[in-house]
Amino acid sequence: MNPAFRAPRPTGRHLALLLPILLGGCAIFGPKDEVRTPPEPPQAEAANDPADAATVQPHPTDFSTKPSAAAEPASLQSPDETPWLYEGSNIPVDREWRFGVLDNGLRYATRANGVPPEQVSIRIRIDAGSLYEAEDERGFAHLLEHLLFRQSRYLGVGETIPTWQRLGATFGNDTNAVTSPTQTVYQLDLPEADPAKLDEAFRLLSGMVQAPVLSQANVDTEVPIVLAEKRERGGAAERVGRESRETLFHGQLLASRPPIGAEETLLGAKAEAVEAFHERWYRPKGTVIAVAGDTDPVALARLIEKYFGDWQVAGDVSPQPDFGDPVAPAGADPANPVGETSVLVEADLPRSLTFAWLREWEPVQDTIAYNEGLLMDALAQSLINRRLESRARGGGDYLYAQVEQEDVSRSTDATFVSFAPLTEDWQAALADVRAVIADATTNPPTEEELAREIAEFDVAFVAGVEESQVEPGSDLADTLIGAVDIRETVASAQTVLDVFRGMRERVTPAAILERTQALFSGEVVRAVYVTPQDGEASAQALRAELAAPVEADGSARIAASTVDFDQLPSLGEPGEVLSARSLGVLDIERVQLANGVTALLWPNGAEPGRVAVNVHFGAGMRAFDADDAAYITLGETALISSGLAGLDQEDLDRLATGRKLGFDFSVGQAAFTFSANTREADLADQLYLFAAKLALPEWDERPVVRAKAGSSLAYDTYVTSPAGLLNRDLETIIRGGDLRFATPTPEMIEATSAEGFREVWEPLLDKGEIEVLIFGDFQRDVAIKALRTSFGALPPRAPIDPASFAARPGAPKAGAREVLYHRGDANQAAAVVAWPVGSGLTDISEGRQLEILGQLVMNRLFDEMRERAGASYAPQVRVDWPMDDVGGGTLIALAQLRPEDLPAFYAAADEIVQDLAANGPDADELARVTEPLRQTILRATTGNGFWMWQLRGSTRDAQRLRVIGSLLDDYSQSTPERMQALAAKYLGARAPLEIAIVPEGTQVP
Repeated sequence: MNPAFRAPRPTGRHLALLLPILLGGCAIFGPKDEVRTPPEPPQAEAANDPADAATVQPHPTDFSTKPSAAAEPASLQSPDETPWLYEGSNIPVDREWRFGVLDNGLRYATRANGVPPEQVSIRIRIDAGSLYEAEDERGFAHLLEHLLFRQSRYLGVGETIPTWQRLGATFGNDTNAVTSPTQTVYQLDLPEADPAKLDEAFRLLSGMVQAPVLSQANVDTEVPIVLAEKRERGGAAERVGRESRETLFHGQLLASRPPIGAEETLLGAKAEAVEAFHERWYRPKGTVIAVAGDTDPVALARLIEKYFGDWQVAGDVSPQPDFGDPVAPAGADPANPVGETSVLVEADLPRSLTFAWLREWEPVQDTIAYNEGLLMDALAQSLINRRLESRARGGGDYLYAQVEQEDVSRSTDATFVSFAPLTEDWQAALADVRAVIADATTNPPTEEELAREIAEFDVAFVAGVEESQVEPGSDLADTLIGAVDIRETVASAQTVLDVFRGMRERVTPAAILERTQALFSGEVVRAVYVTPQDGEASAQALRAELAAPVEADGSARIAASTVDFDQLPSLGEPGEVLSARSLGVLDIERVQLANGVTALLWPNGAEPGRVAVNVHFGAGMRAFDADDAAYITLGETALISSGLAGLDQEDLDRLATGRKLGFDFSVGQAAFTFSANTREADLADQLYLFAAKLALPEWDERPVVRAKAGSSLAYDTYVTSPAGLLNRDLETIIRGGDLRFATPTPEMIEATSAEGFREVWEPLLDKGEIEVLIFGDFQRDVAIKALRTSFGALPPRAPIDPASFAARPGAPKAGAREVLYHRGDANQAAAVVAWPVGSGLTDISEGRQLEILGQLVMNRLFDEMRERAGASYAPQVRVDWPMDDVGGGTLIALAQLRPEDLPAFYAAADEIVQDLAANGPDADELARVTEPLRQTILRATTGNGFWMWQLRGSTRDAQRLRVIGSLLDDYSQSTPERMQALAAKYLGARAPLEIAIVPEGTQVP
């Protein structure tokens, strides 16, 4: 699907869980976490009270996007030409992009974008992934990605990461690379990208791509790191992914070419063979560069021409490999071509079943008509998914079910269906899901159903237009690269909306039925069932169930019903505003309502069309003791779904139709939080929903029952790998076994009930001060009126007695060791060291400086455990200093590795912290940490989300305002002596808690 025409749809289970396992994309530093920031926030006004003033200002923006006076590069296509991306397409060209083609065949696109300010995002795409490997090259595409970071024309061994850090780019977030089955993409988000830094960045990138040093020594050093990455992906999930690929993509390269590669070919990799792969596929004609950033796009084109224009590779371009097509087995019924099926028994994984209609993937003409068809497909899927969700909520035989069409790695156009049976009766769950699909492929939807989905899509596309001005350059560059990968174009948000609205007359129930029928047809149907129970199913039985006739069941269709906010009960008389004054930070206003509710309002145009709302109330985890701990997890899952103001979850969905509303709920250590992104037109309704959940809660037991089932089914999955056990148990272990931080066991979940859920949560919703934060694109008067009729209409709330708070969490036990045992692969282990630190605002500057120290420790662990020993793929260090004085602050270092490498990790961690405590870092080492942190803070300050996070609780505690003033300096300015003192105080003075996660039956080294 054209990336620009990706339609809004319910949160997918299939793509979120299955495709990453199936395709196994690999990144050199792990997942990327981008900072999303707007272009030009309002500047701070003078604070009323200097003691409360914040000196951190939004990062000033100087858009250097004026056309250059010099002649445009010859390679740059003129506005009169059809850009290379749009050849053969009638999609309106997105003229924000400038396109060009070098004489050597390299294609590029550049674009001015100021989100975040002064950043430039560079993507270099090589048209080669794991599907381009020969049998004896499995893993070479990914290995080569690693090798480009090891040594190249302008960067010596081990110099790449430090060089990018000195330029202000963090590795993993700002500097990364990803290998997929069909491409390899090198990524750089360069902050404060002045001309000199940009020139240097393009020079270094050109050397990496064109001339990596592929010596045998480098290959031998990098292979263990790749194998460490492969090892961390092992276990039950990896086995399911591998066997699922082999079944679902049977007979195609995709079945046997995961990007991570094969151990035997990696261990046997020779420099000459790797270099041959590079020479074969790393060529100008197979390369696309996309750049979006806060500078002149013509200047960017010149840099591409300067550093890539003379790139030549001898020999002819190799033809693209034949990826193969899905083919039904001989003798299959053309009307129901059930092919390969498999049943995978994994004792620690919950039941899940995926089946798919697979069709041949073919290149398309990316036209308006083609994308209209895709949008109809998306509407059809949304209709079915809503019905499947309704059936699950109403007591179906499955926990969740999801339909998703996907063009997979240019290998197949497939429609996947994934669901989780609630019990061992998978046949009943399969029949349930198939019956809903059969109805959708037999009978057209009703006009009311279709109108509902159209309204949902329309509001999402309108929001896309409104928010297009603040789309990060990194996202724009990624979208263009994604379009190149699937051989399609990109379109502006306005074009998408125009196309969608222009096709409405043709979106009829009959047309949707026709598209639905096409989605559930294909060359072959294949299926994979994962179960913890041996003998529960067989491939033959699964094939027979899929081939059996199914009767259409329309009972899951959503009945036509209208729910309107005007019909909902009043919360009371509108409240009065007692006071409104400047907060002293930016132009944020503090509003006090007569009933005790306080609010922070910041109307600003930094993020057009977007209004962020947070509501903080109650005591958070402090309100729970060990006996009630399981209700924390259930509350985050089921509290909102249990309803409000006489509405259940289905009613709430209807209420949201055609509106931009959200309703997230989280439990913090010191407060509960409702959060949502909305828009000015829906702000009053959004606030009503939040306030009504406090004033008029409903207690539908069905979401609680469903949440209990989901929690119990998922619990055993944690034991399948060291990473799983870390996710399950780390937070509670480092806090002395505090069950409030634990993942509830099935026994804890079984002891809960819907009645108990209400008994625990009802009084928690009824007490404690309320703070509302509204930041974004709205008018003050609109927000004031909405506040008065929602939270202002609530009766005064009883305060929370601090004496009722549960005990503060414990600290890591000095010098102790905890051992956990997983049931994953024998070569998998993990190690953790944890030290206690502080919490609260009194010493917050010290807590922020600890973040610098943590980054120093991580850099050294990275060098020791990854670069020197090849023992761990990505050691991590995390600093947690809670701003609320709730205790439980920690500095944690962890790594996944082999069991025999545990002693090396503990020894390395101890040596690092003792050296830092005795000697501190040198100036360059410190600068490599502080400069990226400075850039991260500066970029973050341009966004509303940053300020909402920093100012939460400030209506009750003015100290939060005072500590903002030192934030930038605290995170980005330090001295070797300060780091040495902190290391001595927190790390060198006491032995840490050690946690070892090893395979069952292993003797801990």
